[in-house]
Amino acid sequence: MSAPVTFILGGAASGKSKFAEDLCFKSSKSKAYLATSQIFDDEMRAKVDTHIQQRGGDWETHEEPLDVTRVLSSLTADKICLLDCATMWLSNHLLAEHDLVAAQAGLIQAIDSCRAELVVVSNEVGQGIVPDNTQARRFREAQGRLNITLAARADTVVQVTVGLPHVLKGSL
Repeated sequence: MSAPVTFILGGAASGKSKFAEDLCFKSSKSKAYLATSQIFDDEMRAKVDTHIQQRGGDWETHEEPLDVTRVLSSLTADKICLLDCATMWLSNHLLAEHDLVAAQAGLIQAIDSCRAELVVVSNEVGQGIVPDNTQARRFREAQGRLNITLAARADTVVQVTVGLPHVLKGSL
């Protein structure tokens, strides 16, 4: 039997990461943070620093923008891992011109075999306008497919809107 998976999604600045962190704080397990962002500018550095301060120092941090499968396979059953976020991970693969279908399949396989409890954060991108360029439309479609797949795999799915959780599947 695989470890529990909680999938948290919401719009930008919806409070989804804070909600996901709070779920992890409530766990008695050792905490791991799987960061998928890449820091290219001061604004992103400030955002990352804010997240680190909010979490505190008792988290084991793994910075991995692409190969999250390596980290997930190394985690033990005594941990809870926050993967933040699937959207950045997908963007990294898209910009690197990787096969998105293969990358997604690898991610789901890694989640299925991960021994640690997982909390996965992702952005809901299907409620906005149709993007005006091919790459943005490709990303939106890929993100939608990834979110659908993650929600189907997860034991619990929570959508966060204005900081408020709405359980869509399972229970908290």
